[in-house]
Amino acid sequence: MDVQKELREAITAADRALEGLERAKVNLNSARNWGVWDILGGGIISGMIKRSRMREAGDAMEYARQELLRFRRELEDVDQLIDPGFTNFDFVAFGDLFLDGLLFDLLAQGRINDARERVDRAIFEVRRIRRQLVDRLD
Repeated sequence: MDVQKELREAITAADRALEGLERAKVNLNSARNWGVWDILGGGIISGMIKRSRMREAGDAMEYARQELLRFRRELEDVDQLIDPGFTNFDFVAFGDLFLDGLLFDLLAQGRINDARERVDRAIFEVRRIRRQLVDRLD
């Protein structure tokens, strides 16, 4: 087994996972901001934009989930048996948040914030493990 090659593949997998996580974070931040506007009475347009950002964040989180699984497999290839702790993330499902009204807007806002925290933790952990891989490669 070419350890250098396996390390490079694991680093590439980490980069791809980070790409999805960062994209999810941007969309979740936007959804949160539009959600606040929606709660304050922003109207139908702000609600539509918020839901659009939530769908985009959901797509990005699904991409990130797939890349995190690939990253975990690559970690196993380099005998880096660190449990990233996020490969089984239960990313927020947004499909049930399309009802409107203050109660549903508040619920959606809480779920957006929960998802943001999970994404932030995953970003932190992937970066930490990626640094370890780069150190091993050097």
